[in-house]
Amino acid sequence: MWIFNFTAMRRLFYLIALALFVLVALIGVLDHRWLWAYAVLIPLFLLGVYNTLQTRHTILRNFPVLGYFRYAFEFISPEIQQYFIERHTDGRPFSRQQRSLAYQRAKNVMDTVPFGTQLDINATNYEGIRHTIYPKEHAAEPPRVKIGGAYCKHPYMASLLNVSAMSFGALSDRAVMALNKGAKMGGFYHNTGEGGLSDHHLKYGGDLVWQIGTGYFGCRNKDGNFDEELFRSKVAAHKQVRMIELKISQGAKPGHGGVLPAVKNTPEIARIRHLEPHTTVISPPGHTAFHDATGLLQFVGKLRELSGGLPVGFKLCIGRTEEFDEICARMVETGMRPDFITVDGAEGGTGASPLEFTDSVGMPIEPALMFVRRTLERYKLHDEIKIIASGKVLTAASLMKMLALGADVCNSARGFLFSLGCIQALRCNTNTCPTGITTHDRGLVRGLVVEEKCVRVDNFHRNTLRTLMELLAACGISRAEDVTMDHFMRGDEFVKLANRYFPDRLGQVMNPSPGTAR
Repeated sequence: MWIFNFTAMRRLFYLIALALFVLVALIGVLDHRWLWAYAVLIPLFLLGVYNTLQTRHTILRNFPVLGYFRYAFEFISPEIQQYFIERHTDGRPFSRQQRSLAYQRAKNVMDTVPFGTQLDINATNYEGIRHTIYPKEHAAEPPRVKIGGAYCKHPYMASLLNVSAMSFGALSDRAVMALNKGAKMGGFYHNTGEGGLSDHHLKYGGDLVWQIGTGYFGCRNKDGNFDEELFRSKVAAHKQVRMIELKISQGAKPGHGGVLPAVKNTPEIARIRHLEPHTTVISPPGHTAFHDATGLLQFVGKLRELSGGLPVGFKLCIGRTEEFDEICARMVETGMRPDFITVDGAEGGTGASPLEFTDSVGMPIEPALMFVRRTLERYKLHDEIKIIASGKVLTAASLMKMLALGADVCNSARGFLFSLGCIQALRCNTNTCPTGITTHDRGLVRGLVVEEKCVRVDNFHRNTLRTLMELLAACGISRAEDVTMDHFMRGDEFVKLANRYFPDRLGQVMNPSPGTAR
């Protein structure tokens, strides 16, 4: 019989329950107040019986009641890891040290560290900046970059650091408003993400880059295809839209479409994205408006024409390099050009993505950026097309590195989320974000105060660029476009013992001229 087919823990559960029932009964004879213990014991016993009979959870079936502790610890394991186990230089995607730096700069408080570096600077993966013994005075104001080629009627002067693509829907309304108001205060652009132009993006008048994805949200017809007149009318009505970005693929999930469940397709979301509310909407992996390189360039030209001559570009994560090479070849053949190309790395962030796409698909930002820059230069296109880098830009050093690898401008998503108060709880896809940023739970969202957080967004931007100017000056550089990879060094340059002490003029040190005494 099944009742005798117990595991040791099941048998122990029933024995303990029986012992407790008898013990409470005996003590209750002496003091009736102890009989109230049955109010706790009986529900726990019934719960344990249910655990042993249910078939869905093996842990609970084998370890009745006690198994719930496993789920409880699993639920709080990210917090245990972050607060009790993680060191200052640990943590993924961003370390505690990096997050603290973002918080300090956002709050405009002291962002220095005491006692020296905590990094292993002798490790082969260490990356450092080559300074000069003849530094320059750093510029008082960071430079701006002109985006807009020969076919663009309204070029945009962009900041070196801007808010990367994050949709309303992925973010709460207050998070979007705080980012846009901060962008307005600091004079940098705010990418809408593919979720369309929302009232929250438009409320405070910050410069916007309208991103258009495969779902054409905000500019689609009833069949889900691109609607030219709707797009034209929206751009004409909102002058704060300064550039248009066509999203080909996203670093965190390239080649993957999206599904908006009916439960999340609220009347507000439906109105913004031009959908039928309470219906499931599928974003295809690819665009329906074009299917090849020539079609892509023609669609870019159409968007530029419909927008009245705004800068138009596309965003992609590099996969097959020959496909990007073909796009550049078609640019040369046809004369059609985008005004900018946003390069997203495979390490880029997302609110929700299948693990296989996040961990295994796409090229990381560093080789991708170098490839795009060199390919554009090989086709003599870089003078007309600006490169925007998107992928784990947080500190001034990471920003400088992106510029050295080939970027003209950088976008940051998670850096600005930290300025809003993100604690890297890793609950972006659960609607339970404790800081009110990636949730629509009104009780949590109310904790985010727009008037306070917009100032922190502005502070983070300003203080990061100030430090970038100081780094450039330490390298003897006056202009951001003059930084190259020659200004960086890696730990693997010091593999040999001699290299550890003579990293630069190694050839002269190890191969002295003839006649020189050894």
